[in-house]
Amino acid sequence: MAIFRSASGEGGTEVVLAAGNPYGSRTLVVERDEDSSVAYLCSPDGTVHGAVWLANHRPAPPVVDLARINAGLPLMPRPNTQHPEGRRPLGQLSPLWFEEGDGVALYEDDDLLAVIPGWADMSRGMPGYARDAVGESPFAWALSEALEGLRPRISNARSYWRWRHGEGSWPSFQQFLMGHLDRVLGPAGRYWDASGERLPTVGITERPPHHDRNFTVLSTVGMSCQRMPTVEQWIDKPGAYARIELAVATREDPKDAALLLVWLSQYPWHSVTWLGHGHTAKWYHEPSTFPLGPQYTGVLMQANPPHMPDMSGFAFGGEAVRWLWLSPVTTQALESQRR
Repeated sequence: MAIFRSASGEGGTEVVLAAGNPYGSRTLVVERDEDSSVAYLCSPDGTVHGAVWLANHRPAPPVVDLARINAGLPLMPRPNTQHPEGRRPLGQLSPLWFEEGDGVALYEDDDLLAVIPGWADMSRGMPGYARDAVGESPFAWALSEALEGLRPRISNARSYWRWRHGEGSWPSFQQFLMGHLDRVLGPAGRYWDASGERLPTVGITERPPHHDRNFTVLSTVGMSCQRMPTVEQWIDKPGAYARIELAVATREDPKDAALLLVWLSQYPWHSVTWLGHGHTAKWYHEPSTFPLGPQYTGVLMQANPPHMPDMSGFAFGGEAVRWLWLSPVTTQALESQRR
C-alpha cells in the first residue's frame, strides 16, 4: 500500500502549485481536494521522491483512514495535527529551493509551511516536515522540532539565490576563479561555454603548457558556484566535499578532452547526485565516440593525483573547492572500480 499516491491531478484533486527547481531536475507539486492538501517533490518523469501532508480541511479522523489513503490524498489523524477540526484552504504558496536543488522550503503567505529536504524518503518513513504536524507520522514530521537544523539551510538558500539572481554575480565569480587558475596554471587560452541555456552556468578554460609543465590543463569554471546535491547523505562533513571543479590534462587536441568536461559539468544538478574522489562515470554514448579513443569507455575521478598541478587555495561560500581530475579508463577498469 502506498502512503501517498503519485501526484497526477486525477479524480477530485486540484493542483494549486507546480514549480520546478532552477536546474530542471525536481518539481514541487501541491495538490488539494476538499479534505486535505499535500506537497510532492517529483522528478521530470513523475517519480515522487518526497511527499508531505500540509493540512486537513475537515475534522481529523481519530486514527489513520486507510480508505482515504487508497482513494487519494491522506488525512492526518487527530493526534498528529495542530488543527484537529481542520483549517481553511491554504493561502498564497511560494517555494524556496535549496542551493543544491534537491530540497525545497514551502511558504504560505511568507510563513514557513513545510520543508521537503533532499534526504526525504517515504520508503524509510521520512516524508518531510510540516508546520501543522505534531510528532512523527508517515505523512509528516513536526517542522518545529527540526527548525534548529533546517533554519541555517533555509537562510543560506535565501541568501544564495538573492546573490545568484543579482546583477554581476556570475561575472564576478567567473573572474575570481579565473584569477585563481591564472596563478596556479598560468595564462588562459581558449574558453568554451558548457551550459547552453541551462543552469548551472559552467565554462571550460584551456591552460596551455607553461614553464616546466609540458601538457595542457582544461578546467571547468562554475561547478563550485553551487553545492552538489545529496552529499550530506553520504559524507559526515559535507562542507569539505560539496563544491568541486573538474580538470583534465592532455597532450593531444584540447577540444577532444574538453568534451569530457562538457559531458559531466552539469551532471550532479541534472541527475541529483554528487561526484567525488574515486567515482567513475561511464561514457553516455557508443564507445567508438569516446573523445580520447575507443579503447576507453569512461573516466575515473581523483583528487590530488600525482604529477598534476596543485589546484588548492580557492574557496566559495566559505567552503574549500576541490578539483577532481579525470582519467580515461577501460571497461575492465570501470568494473573493477565498481566492485
